[in-house]
Amino acid sequence: MKTPLRLALVGDNHPDIVAHQAIPLAIDDAAAVLEQPVKYDWLATPSIASGEALAEYDAIWVVPGSPYRHPEGAFTAIRYARENSIPFLGTCGGFQHAVIEYARNVLGWQDAGHAETDSEGRMVIAPLSCSLVETSAVVELRANTLIARAYGRESIEEGYHCRYGVSSAFAAELEQGDLRVTGWDEEGEIRAVELVTHPFFVATLFQHERHALDGRPAPLVQAFLRAAAQ
Repeated sequence: MKTPLRLALVGDNHPDIVAHQAIPLAIDDAAAVLEQPVKYDWLATPSIASGEALAEYDAIWVVPGSPYRHPEGAFTAIRYARENSIPFLGTCGGFQHAVIEYARNVLGWQDAGHAETDSEGRMVIAPLSCSLVETSAVVELRANTLIARAYGRESIEEGYHCRYGVSSAFAAELEQGDLRVTGWDEEGEIRAVELVTHPFFVATLFQHERHALDGRPAPLVQAFLRAAAQ
């Protein structure tokens, strides 16, 4: 029998958040498809003071639910995954915080901020020109990327519950480093990123895990677990 994977779900679990209802279903479905047992723990952001809190896990998923009770806990988890080549998945708030963590700790934007919670600094994450709360839209994927290979195609349609995304002022900066844009909407707005120097570091503004609520597979969750099992 395969040894169960240990998966950390970083975020402040709340039963009313639709994505939080979907995530266990998406994991269980992916685990069944891969015939890979998985054990997962919800880790509230205040509980993560250092990487030691995550040392026992094979993979880290920073889940939707921003603003987090303790954003530094989310940033600590993201940095730990990035620096230690731990498979990482970020959705919605996890995407936003992954971009900020990279801006601060890799690109040197120490004042990189989130417009939802910060009043000073350069707003790497800013209000979307059009709110994406309970909407779905087409996303075009960069060819030959982790996310495109997971879906098996380069055009998908996904759902959102989001009001904030990558600011236009910061968008060009992402093309200067290793955190590459791998998904755009039809207007060219950033919807997914990957760290090309990492075995599996993928973040999406959309909430692909919601497929599980309709009994559909979540291809990116399958790819995430497959990476964790390697």
